[in-house]
Amino acid sequence: MIATLGLAALWLAAALAALQLLGGFLALRSPENPLAMAVRPIAVVQGGLVAVAMICLVVVFCQTDLSVLLVAMNSHSAKPLLYKFAGAWGNHEGSMLLWVTIMAMAGGFVALVERRLPEPTILATLAAQAFVSLGFYAFLLFASNPFTRLDPVPVEGQGLNPLLQDPGLAFHPPTLYIGYVGLSIAFSFAVGALLTRAVSPTFARAMRPWVLGAWIFLTLGITFGSYWAYYELGWGGWWFWDPVENASLMPWLAATALLHSVSVLAARNALRAWTVMLGVVAFSMSMVGTFLVRSGILISVHAFAVDPTRGQFILALLAINIGAALTIFALRAATVTEGERFALTSREGALVFNNVMLTGALGIVLIGTLYPLVAETMGAQVSVGPPYFNPATAIFVLPMLVVLAIGPLLRWRRDSMGRIGKLLLAPLALGVVALGLFALQPIHLLPLLGLGLAAALVVATLIPLWGRNLRTLKLPTWGMVMAHFGVALALAGMASDSAFTSEKLVAANVGDKVELGPWSITFDRVEPVPGPNWTALEATLHASYAGGEPIELKPQARAFWSPPQPTTESALATRWNGQLYTVLGEQAEDGRWQLRLWWKPFVTLIWLGGMLVALGGFLALLGRVASDLRRLVAIDKIAYRRTRQGR
Repeated sequence: MIATLGLAALWLAAALAALQLLGGFLALRSPENPLAMAVRPIAVVQGGLVAVAMICLVVVFCQTDLSVLLVAMNSHSAKPLLYKFAGAWGNHEGSMLLWVTIMAMAGGFVALVERRLPEPTILATLAAQAFVSLGFYAFLLFASNPFTRLDPVPVEGQGLNPLLQDPGLAFHPPTLYIGYVGLSIAFSFAVGALLTRAVSPTFARAMRPWVLGAWIFLTLGITFGSYWAYYELGWGGWWFWDPVENASLMPWLAATALLHSVSVLAARNALRAWTVMLGVVAFSMSMVGTFLVRSGILISVHAFAVDPTRGQFILALLAINIGAALTIFALRAATVTEGERFALTSREGALVFNNVMLTGALGIVLIGTLYPLVAETMGAQVSVGPPYFNPATAIFVLPMLVVLAIGPLLRWRRDSMGRIGKLLLAPLALGVVALGLFALQPIHLLPLLGLGLAAALVVATLIPLWGRNLRTLKLPTWGMVMAHFGVALALAGMASDSAFTSEKLVAANVGDKVELGPWSITFDRVEPVPGPNWTALEATLHASYAGGEPIELKPQARAFWSPPQPTTESALATRWNGQLYTVLGEQAEDGRWQLRLWWKPFVTLIWLGGMLVALGGFLALLGRVASDLRRLVAIDKIAYRRTRQGR
């Protein structure tokens, strides 16, 4: 019954999306058309119906309703409730329904609250959103139905992939998908503005909160996902240049460029065509990521193994959505005026330079991700990894970070480097000192440059606060400073992990002591431990830092029985200056146990920096929303006074 209700809600939502598209199209010709006037309420109801469908899927998973094929394939009655709940989207069909749910609810929210743009532009935006949504509805209903029934009903389900049975499943996919879908709203705003010739600062101010929100959630999603992979996979790494990791990085790079571009358009009426094009590119990268994850052409710990037919469907959606947007852009590009001009040495100039660098890095990642797939179709097996990605992206990222330190100090429109030269002396001196000190260590060039730049950025990002009244400083300024400071911390963590990590793989008997950097680790015992749907061998280690009080660590080697699969559970000891990372391996024939140990100085700065970047974006979003609300209230007051005077 619940599954039937969910499927019915999904079909009704798809029908409303078709009506929403038709109404938006009619609005371009006749805004007074009754169907055109119903577009906003249709969008709201559509969002509600898809939410009902998603709730129904969660319920059948929590109940372990094995009459639903998706539940039987991806759940088990003995699975903990958290993973039954989050397991609703820990599979191909459920994740796509979550995607469509967020997309429809976001469109409904736009219909409810957006009042800044002319009504034809909003209706065109909602029509574009419905056009994108219809493709995903068709994909769900005809190629990936999450409510397909199973007869006869099996006695038990097959269970969830053990690598996904982690609290990270409850947080990582939803945050990432909210980011992807926020970019779909930005895409729809760009298409709507092109169709109605309304690319303007007002359009940018309406679009900016969605871009900023999407960027915040993408940042959180990538940060959570990086830490999840770091502690769950037992490899001791935080980024592997896995193709599906790249699929989340590419939209973030495009969204970062779009965020700065839309801010310039909103504040300075410049970069009009660039903003619209980036809106299309950012969502294009989200679609490319969807294709990579769900096409079946990738072998990855993150990818959903599905049949290639679904990949062809998504590829068709990608071609239709992006092809249509680029066609509209080509036809209407002449109507997008240039906007205000600015000097090369200005804050706008710095933002444009960094946007070009971000776009270059995006191109490098895209080529490195797709090239092995193209080579494979031609009969060649090619692996592209860190030896390509690290130096190639550094060509664009390092100059970008230099300009990141300078840009916020420049004035709008026109400035000179002479004016800010004295302000840059302190970060430059600190960067040179750091380079000199770390150059004495046996580390590679890229980590060395990263450490020097990080030291300079830590100071440079705080300079905009110098000499200002901090109590009256606007939230967007605080957000900018915090986000840039987070970038500096994350860079320091990445460089430190690459430069200073110590690793040791040992075969140890119970009672043995292992020295690793400043740590002394004693291997005390191994004992069996039962779990809800697994059994494990759990080691007990006592680790002492520089002769201090020992810390107890319990890494596990787990064996899941539904589905049968071995996994490792690392144990971490976190200090202010890094993490000790321990993994229990297999037992050798002579009775010794494999232990994999890492000491990672300052590695936690990577995720602390990522969280600060997202927090900076959140502060900026609060400030922008508050400013927009004040502007709307002021406009309403003026309109009210004029109405009273007219009476």
